[in-house]
Amino acid sequence: MTEVVRNPYKLLLLAALSLLAYWPFLSLPYISDDYIQLDLGRRYGPIDAWPALAGDALYRCRATSIVLTFWTEQLFGRDNLVLNVSSLVLHVFNSLLLFALGAWRRVGYKVSFAAACIFAVYQRPQEAVVWYAALPELLVFTFVVLGLYAWIQFIQRSQRYWFAFTAVAFILALLSKESGVVLVPLAAGVACIERMPWRRAALCLLPLAAIAVIYYFAAREASATHLHFNDGTFVLSWSFVPVIVRSVGRMFWVWGLIASLYLLYANRARFASIIGAALVWMAIALGPYAFLTYQGAVPSRHTYLASVGLVLIVAFAFNQLKDNRRAALLASAFLLYQVGYLWFYKHPQYVERAQPTVKLLQTVRDHNGPIFLECFPYGHEVVQRALEIETEGRVWLAKMNEEHPHGLLFDGCTSD
Repeated sequence: MTEVVRNPYKLLLLAALSLLAYWPFLSLPYISDDYIQLDLGRRYGPIDAWPALAGDALYRCRATSIVLTFWTEQLFGRDNLVLNVSSLVLHVFNSLLLFALGAWRRVGYKVSFAAACIFAVYQRPQEAVVWYAALPELLVFTFVVLGLYAWIQFIQRSQRYWFAFTAVAFILALLSKESGVVLVPLAAGVACIERMPWRRAALCLLPLAAIAVIYYFAAREASATHLHFNDGTFVLSWSFVPVIVRSVGRMFWVWGLIASLYLLYANRARFASIIGAALVWMAIALGPYAFLTYQGAVPSRHTYLASVGLVLIVAFAFNQLKDNRRAALLASAFLLYQVGYLWFYKHPQYVERAQPTVKLLQTVRDHNGPIFLECFPYGHEVVQRALEIETEGRVWLAKMNEEHPHGLLFDGCTSD
């Protein structure tokens, strides 16, 4: 980490690249579940509400994002610019953490810095950065990579406090999202590559694995009230295999394929180890999401951590280039593609996603009575939270309407 701090110009470059890529998105209004995230922060974020948060089987697994949302609103307000900037700041910090993984000698800071620059602008996982409701994805990345960094230091330096740091980071990862469990297999993979004595590795990793098992069964015990055990969100079946294959294939296209072919040409001796390690990382990181039922491939926000494997392949390939002029041209082409894709293709999509709630709230400002909604693209909870947050002091209740059975009437009253 000291190597990262000693390079302020590199830190500024990572921040500048992230800002360049996501500048147009900072002014986006709230999008659907952003209102639910704000409501969760208000409901569970205060310290005196933490016991209630601990009793909620679903949202205690997102405790870090809920507490962060609460304090962000308390300190800076709930303006959409504030929340969008906070996500971008966390993305910049995560890029710095990726740079810090250069402490692993098998990667090195030269490759890790290139990977961090690529990651800062890489468009594939953009939903995690753009959509504030995807904040748990950013935070689970933070704590998994912090834990992995500490684990690498523990292996290389044999200082016990690094393992304690790994354990703390693992617990925080589990409090960020269920996918935090991937730290254990990722750490095991690093231990295998470093040929760590298996008894020592088992002695360290088994307690973490035990925590993960307890974590799972605690959620399973509350399956009767746990939303995702009852809404058909995921299913345990062998369908996860094609989902992972399809998701990895989408991530590889097209820059991953180009980088892989160049690595095969330029460094055949390391090709298999680099590609193999990257594929294992991606499969592990995508694993917890591969059981989702609502898409045939893992949604972009869930590829945020998995993208590390892809950007490392591109970074290794980039560092094989000996001609500085050619390297500069390729880096420029990559940057223009990623930024152009985000600005001109993805940005309009997010503007469109925000329009239903924008129009809804404009209607509320222009009309003081009840609101009738039919064929609204988001669930009634999003509508309720949006109305309650934008009309402070009013409680909005959803009612059926006999004349229009496919719609809902939202009637607001004062909280008194």
